Amino acid sequence: MRIVLFCENKYAIDILYPIHKEALKEGGNETLWYVHKKRIPDFPLSEEVSWTNSIQSVYDFSPEAIFVPGNIVPYYLPGVKIQVFHGYAAEKKDHWVIRRYFDTYFTQGPFFTRGFEKLAKKYKDFEVLETGWPRQDWIKENLHTFDEDKNRLLQEAGKKYLVLYAPTFSPSLTSLPDMKEGLVDLVENRDVLVIIKVHPLTRQDWVDAYKELAANHKNIIWIDDFSVTKYQLMADLMISDTSSTIYEFLLQNKPVVTYRAVAKDIYWKNITELSDICKAFDEAMFDEKYISLRQWVIDNYDPYLDGKVAHRMLEGARDYIRRHGVPKKRSLNLWRKYTSIKTFGRIKRK
Repeated sequence: MRIVLFCENKYAIDILYPIHKEALKEGGNETLWYVHKKRIPDFPLSEEVSWTNSIQSVYDFSPEAIFVPGNIVPYYLPGVKIQVFHGYAAEKKDHWVIRRYFDTYFTQGPFFTRGFEKLAKKYKDFEVLETGWPRQDWIKENLHTFDEDKNRLLQEAGKKYLVLYAPTFSPSLTSLPDMKEGLVDLVENRDVLVIIKVHPLTRQDWVDAYKELAANHKNIIWIDDFSVTKYQLMADLMISDTSSTIYEFLLQNKPVVTYRAVAKDIYWKNITELSDICKAFDEAMFDEKYISLRQWVIDNYDPYLDGKVAHRMLEGARDYIRRHGVPKKRSLNLWRKYTSIKTFGRIKRK
């Protein structure tokens, strides 16, 4: 099967990599990574995989399946267009918007499947298959890979717990304007070391402010790595706001504290005043109530922590092709076509 792994934004790389690995393991597949040049000027897998910045090259590759963790994929590309999502943030309205670019949605777990099956009945032009989320395969494989790194950091700092601060970048939802004093309070009054990992799309003035904070506090560390997953595996607790990383962390059965989270249902410790952050740390870490809530998230958001998500996705793509053939393109309205061309450009058809 000819497979395109479609990266419009840098966060897509971690999500799609397990599919790449599984395709190689299977044999008989060809993979091509599309990397948006403007948004990903430095592709970290450039020496490891076959990739291109050219949408024309993607078209000429004649893909049979295109895996996409973003919102848009060019309608004129051949291949079954598969939405694999960039996280679990069900409370964000954007998560449920049907833009008509995709032939099928590969959902993370029962909660998402129910929602998209209802939408499929309404729109009648896409399918839904429950597979799990591909980044969980990497997490399964690397659960203990970074234990030595964690222990070294804690020993050097003389601290007991590692806390990850991973806020969203969205200006209307992020805790970044307020959280500095909360992090200082936490490192001064609890036995913790804090590492800060912000989203790649975070505003530069906030990035600069938190780099300065870390430079001035020995128990606060700034991380420049493009991936947050390593630090999710290392951390004992995560602090955030309204971000899909919350669910990724809960799915490891680890505690979360949020500041003014916007969510219909909250399955973790949420605070509205930064003065409560130390108390919230204690409750999230040790209260049985939050252990039960985390288990509900695991059962409903993504129970597929077996390391076989990418395998199910490749099988799902092949099954779609067996039943429908390889789609030549998607039929869209003029606005969706315009958006697609504006974002990715035009191609010369064969």
